[in-house]
Amino acid sequence: MSESHTTHKESVGGEHNLRFENSLTYSKNKVLQKATQVVESEVDRCVEDIMREKNINPEKDTSFRICMRTCLLQITGYKQLYLDVENVRKRPYDSDNAQHEKLLLKLWNLLMPKSKLKSRISKQWADIGFQGDDPKTDFRGMGILGLINLVYFSEKYTNEAHQILSRANHPRLGYSYAIVGINLTEMAYSLLKSEALKFHLYNFVPGMPTMEHFHQFYCYLVYEFDKFWFEEEPESIMYFNLYREKFHEKIKGLLMDCNVALTLKI
Repeated sequence: MSESHTTHKESVGGEHNLRFENSLTYSKNKVLQKATQVVESEVDRCVEDIMREKNINPEKDTSFRICMRTCLLQITGYKQLYLDVENVRKRPYDSDNAQHEKLLLKLWNLLMPKSKLKSRISKQWADIGFQGDDPKTDFRGMGILGLINLVYFSEKYTNEAHQILSRANHPRLGYSYAIVGINLTEMAYSLLKSEALKFHLYNFVPGMPTMEHFHQFYCYLVYEFDKFWFEEEPESIMYFNLYREKFHEKIKGLLMDCNVALTLKI
């Protein structure tokens, strides 16, 4: 199986960026205050404004410009990423949408390549961990984002997805693969929303974070949760919420390290 890594990076990243962001946010100077609200296209002009405001010579101090630009791209990028993720999450699964239906069938084919789905409404969906005959009802909380995440992991890490699905069907320690996957989308989303992913993304992404980086973090959670579940050996699936919260606290603890970058490496 693949490995997940908690790496520690000494760089212009986590701690430096957060300190810089806070100093801008709480500055009495309007130019500095406004800097955390700019969009990508305004970053270069904003850097010039700050350098002028602080009487920094652009010819003499080129490293300041580069560092400032990187920091602003990461700060504004995080805010934009949250908006992008939220837009996808708010979009409900729509069985009349051909793209949504295609994506759902793609998930089945990725996870069950040797088993043909007999019909769209089917008890077979339980084989990959959905609750009812029609998976669309399971996506309610996270909208189409839950399905996009499930497909992303199954496509990027197909072998791992098959292994985890097989473990999820364990007679004693099994869990509903798809339902837990959607639950972990909610966890990734809430960590992003609460700004708990700042150190991780500031360390892991040298510029603006994108949806791809959100999906990668989701993959880390899926892989780590499965490992955690089998290490903990819960007495029954009835205790899922208890162990989910324990796992959530563990991840939040890791994310508080200013040098952290949580990645799944094959």
